[in-house]
Amino acid sequence: MTMATSLWENNEEIQIFREYLRIPTVQPNVDYTSCVEFLKRQAASLELPVDVVYPGGQTKPVVVLKLLGRQPELTSILLNSHMDVVPVFPEKWTHEPFSADMDAEGRIYGRGSQDMKCVGTQYLGAIRALKNGGYQPKRNVYITFVPDEEIGGVLGMKEFAKSDYFNAMNVGFSLDEGGTSPVERYNLFYAERLRWAIKFKFNGKSGHGLLLLANTAGEKLSYVVNKLTEFRDGEVKRLEENPRLNKGDVTTVNLTQVKGGVQSNVVPPSFEVVFDVRVSITVDVNAFEQQIRTWCEEAGGDIEIEFLHKEPFVGPTKLDESNLYWVALKKAFDELKLKIHPSVCPGATDSRFLREKGIAAIGFSPINNTTLRIHDHDEFLGADKYLEGIEIYKKAIPALADV
Repeated sequence: MTMATSLWENNEEIQIFREYLRIPTVQPNVDYTSCVEFLKRQAASLELPVDVVYPGGQTKPVVVLKLLGRQPELTSILLNSHMDVVPVFPEKWTHEPFSADMDAEGRIYGRGSQDMKCVGTQYLGAIRALKNGGYQPKRNVYITFVPDEEIGGVLGMKEFAKSDYFNAMNVGFSLDEGGTSPVERYNLFYAERLRWAIKFKFNGKSGHGLLLLANTAGEKLSYVVNKLTEFRDGEVKRLEENPRLNKGDVTTVNLTQVKGGVQSNVVPPSFEVVFDVRVSITVDVNAFEQQIRTWCEEAGGDIEIEFLHKEPFVGPTKLDESNLYWVALKKAFDELKLKIHPSVCPGATDSRFLREKGIAAIGFSPINNTTLRIHDHDEFLGADKYLEGIEIYKKAIPALADV
């Protein structure tokens, strides 16, 4: 063990982070009991009031720690993170996924180390340091730990954001997860693409495979799949030809499920396919849906379309002078000389449920110069990067809470 890793081993904040990582809140069917007890202990050590509420049911706790402000009538600041993590394949890991092992370079391995248990305890570490310095914010600051983000947040933030408890918090601005950056700059998400999952059922003439039947399900499937693939190819080309675009700036279309057929010499009466579509915020969603329906008519009709998932358009958070929270946060980042890269999140986070309510929300994880391992094997975060993140939040939290 090097001197640096010895210091990290004994660092209180690193110990708290590793303890959190060792709680296996892995999907599916998470038991959050140990996680809630851990967070209650953290609240007690920080001398913060804490509530546990269950808007999505008794197995879906939301833990709320409260740093009370001098002017509680003002809109509040929300620091959100999710407790759950995605499944693991232990045989693919070089360290046990819930061991929080630290190697000689200070890399701490564990599911959730990047996504996103790090952020949850970094909030707490920053607040510990601020409170030790006698700090009390102007606005109320709520630190929330929610369930089920990794499976859509339907019984987590979605229900919480609709609750009377949440409305009483009077949230004006939220920070939530961003994305690990492999380079110097930090990712900052001000919007998210819309997630659509579309199932097509193609119905047509059935019969013997030796015939050239007209109007078959297979012909219709081929036409629509080709149209969607052509659209996909156009988005790939746009992304390749414009270096200013990021993954979140284009619409992704991917065929993810195919079902149909009973025997090789029988033309079946139907086929089913599912496409995962992530719609760019610049797309006219009504026109795009109509285009898909037009392709189905051109294919011959008698095609059933079912949206398994269809998120409505949600406007982006403004990053301009009209958003006083952004102005304050940007000033704090500038003073820290951080290189920030505002972009559209290519995936989905709990921030979409807040933006839908008109609440300004930004996704930001203080992780740069780190290999992206979100949802991958051997997920890790360096101890040095973890502590750097606490320093960033020590600057960002007062900037937001005192505006």
